Amino acid sequence: MMEHPTNSNDTEDARRRIADLLDARGEWFCGVLDHGRRGHRASAPVALRKGEWEVSTSNASLLFSAWSELGTRLWRVTGWEWTGEKLLLEATRRMGAERATLELVPRASASAALMALTAARLAAAERLSKLSRAMVGAGTQVERMGLSTGARRGEPGRYARIVLQTRGGGRVAVTGPVADLRRHEVDSFLASALLWSFRIGDRKTNSHPTPLWLIVTHATASAVGERLTLLREALRRDIALYEVDEARENLAPASTPELRDLLRADTARFKRPARVVVSGLAERIVALDPEAVDVVRAGHGETLRFRGLAFARVRRVGDGEHLWFGVDGARRRRLLDESSWPQLLKLIEELSEHRRADARDERHALYKNAPEAWLESLLRRDITRLDPGLIISPLHAQFRTSQTDAPSGARPIDLLALRRDGRLVVIELKATEDITLPLQGADYWRRVETHRRAGGIARTNLFGDAMIADEPPLVYLVAPTLRFHRAFDTLAHAVSPDIEMYRFDINEDWRAGVRVMRRVCANQIAPDPASGVF
Repeated sequence: MMEHPTNSNDTEDARRRIADLLDARGEWFCGVLDHGRRGHRASAPVALRKGEWEVSTSNASLLFSAWSELGTRLWRVTGWEWTGEKLLLEATRRMGAERATLELVPRASASAALMALTAARLAAAERLSKLSRAMVGAGTQVERMGLSTGARRGEPGRYARIVLQTRGGGRVAVTGPVADLRRHEVDSFLASALLWSFRIGDRKTNSHPTPLWLIVTHATASAVGERLTLLREALRRDIALYEVDEARENLAPASTPELRDLLRADTARFKRPARVVVSGLAERIVALDPEAVDVVRAGHGETLRFRGLAFARVRRVGDGEHLWFGVDGARRRRLLDESSWPQLLKLIEELSEHRRADARDERHALYKNAPEAWLESLLRRDITRLDPGLIISPLHAQFRTSQTDAPSGARPIDLLALRRDGRLVVIELKATEDITLPLQGADYWRRVETHRRAGGIARTNLFGDAMIADEPPLVYLVAPTLRFHRAFDTLAHAVSPDIEMYRFDINEDWRAGVRVMRRVCANQIAPDPASGVF
């Protein structure tokens, strides 16, 4: 159970016990689980040797300092727990602007756990190999078997990598998850599988491509099948989808619908997003810095953002409006009243100082957190910076095509816009590399096109009285030039040409103003095999 020191005696006792634990084991791995706006993000563990950490007290506060990739970091520890296998420290930095859980694992324990995890995943890969060999037929041999590259150096991958040799001399590439795969991770799995299959194919002899088998569970088979439908026909012909029949302990073919059938599929009735009615309390806050603060609708009220970073929420409780403020990751949010008004003004002052294009400290949490939301906030104010043909308003941000999107793990579309010629435009923004970007954009296109064909978007007057063209949406994939993943062109070319997809390269210093440096059609021209990106 987590212990929280409440006085100087508790603090000193905790310091002594933690120091004894650390000193008793000479080497540790220290990982940081950052509790930020977009959920929990884990950093790569750093190896620490004796002398590279210090536990101390100051003014009844428990402090922990240790070496990291960015230099020495000092944390204020608010809670701690020794589980018998690892030491957990609840900690904050920068006056509460950063909140995280530090996880320290003894080096010997970490190595043993890693070996056990690797063995378990290899055993799962062996099971997939056995099932696929039985499916191919007698005489099939394993040419090679292993795991995909892990997320961190030394970690086992999450996908099996199997190449089978058939009796007739042919080859079959087989891959499937050997760890839990959730629906929102399907794009990552498919992107990894496609790139692996391209690498093992024989490009020099131009021989027939190696068939690719994807083996998944029943829970994710439909989602993977939908993504396969969005690929080029020539590529789809060489991909087979199977799901594991746990009862019979064999593989069963899973269906992959045709694109025309997928777009005609029954969908939940399209509902127009509720109009954002800005409350008087929110208007009062926006007036403090109208160029930086905007309001977006939340589940039960409004969220106020400073250049994309949420810092306050307004909720109607009974007959009154109430506002809680504090950035995500802060230990707690405060209710706004007359006594806390100065603290809100101080927070906005800090945001104004650190969350600006010319901020002096670009490593400050208020600067670096939620970069895509910052980019979105700039484009919401003037979407014509991206494309002069786009209508400025209405422009729908964080757009969900269905009420079931959130429970299923599906992410909202960053921006849904309308061109002056009536074409809908799906806009996906990235500020960092993301290998799934082309596949993600294709899936968003599918969701919007399904509702367009069903008439839901026109029926609900999503864009007012503007005419919606009887044409599929365009897809704009936007990122700074150096933040497109190196496999972007390869994966974009795998997407069906029926999906009109464009790559927008913007300037690296976009925080000072968005400029389009290059715009190209992303999925019409084949990538250069000599690039080595396959």
